[in-house]
Amino acid sequence: GYIMGKKAFLFPLIFLIGLLFYAIIAARKWKEFNGLSVAGFFTKKYGKNLGKIASFLLIISMIGFTSSYVKSLTLLFSEIFPYLNYWILSFSLVFIILLMCLREGLVSIIRTDILSFILILFIFPLILFFAFKSPMQVDVKVEYSDSFFSFRFWISLVILTMFTYILAPWYGQKIFAAKNKKTATFAVIFSAIFVFIFYSLAVFTTYILKEKGYILSNPEKAYPMAINIFLPIGLKGLSFALLFATSATTLTGVYSAMSAMVISDFLKEKKSAFQSKIIMIAFAFLSYFLSNVLIDKIFDKIILANIPIAALSFALLGGFYWKKTSIIGAYISTIVGIVVGTLSYLIYREEGIYTWVWATWGILLIFVSGILGSIAFPDKKKAIEKLNANELL
Repeated sequence: GYIMGKKAFLFPLIFLIGLLFYAIIAARKWKEFNGLSVAGFFTKKYGKNLGKIASFLLIISMIGFTSSYVKSLTLLFSEIFPYLNYWILSFSLVFIILLMCLREGLVSIIRTDILSFILILFIFPLILFFAFKSPMQVDVKVEYSDSFFSFRFWISLVILTMFTYILAPWYGQKIFAAKNKKTATFAVIFSAIFVFIFYSLAVFTTYILKEKGYILSNPEKAYPMAINIFLPIGLKGLSFALLFATSATTLTGVYSAMSAMVISDFLKEKKSAFQSKIIMIAFAFLSYFLSNVLIDKIFDKIILANIPIAALSFALLGGFYWKKTSIIGAYISTIVGIVVGTLSYLIYREEGIYTWVWATWGILLIFVSGILGSIAFPDKKKAIEKLNANELL
């Protein structure tokens, strides 16, 4: 909103479309599977080896996501602690989040998540209300840069969101916990609507910040800056606490999903609560380290972290809907997905809108290679069944 102006209102639509696609295409199928983790589907459908590869790829992506989330949280709280070094601030935030999760447990985190959601319903509109009421900082002509937006970029993000959200392990875990398929589907639909509303309110607030004449050196800090500028002291403290609680529940949910995948797919014979905690701590501090070393532009790195997830899209949807999907077809499509996604980034980078090449040619090649691979190399059991059927005819 601060950089792109009114065009930024198209971005919340990305999440709405992506989650509605999830609700229509994947929610019921995930509930039918009803496993312990998303990676478990690949183990059941294609065997242990591809299951472990899928688990590894999902974990790699989630390391990228959590590192970006930690960086985002650090930028948020740098408004309150401007003189604190990012390494120290991010360490403190990760430590508090771990303390909340390890001492209170996931049940407490879920309760916090519910309370945070209720408070967000009131706080986000209030932030926008106070932004509207605040006086102009300077009376100047506000200009927005067109270089940060293109419809090709937006369309590519819509496509990538559609084919990556369906594999998100944290959504999968929530679907498995749903009462039935109908509940799972409607839960995702409601989630899509609320995510769209909340993102739209946040975008609108940062748009107003720019319209009021506030000049920022780092546009990524636009929303925390808006809270700091527009809200009275009491609401300011509550808003930052709420954003911390929301981020904490998101991070602990992802850390928990990563830990569950490591234990179920790589340490099957040695399950224990202590192991789970140690793995969560390890992932938390890995995300802390990477957030300070590798993450510069948060949004760009979140997109980049989707390459391993998108590579699994044919293996998932083929496994859901096409009986002829074979193990070798799933392997081929996954390899093609990783290669095309990586090459798109290395050749075109952000400046060349690599997401367009990746989302159009990349996703197409993933599915074409998977289909051709499945036809050329059918599973032996399916091939034998087909031969027997032909002989009977």
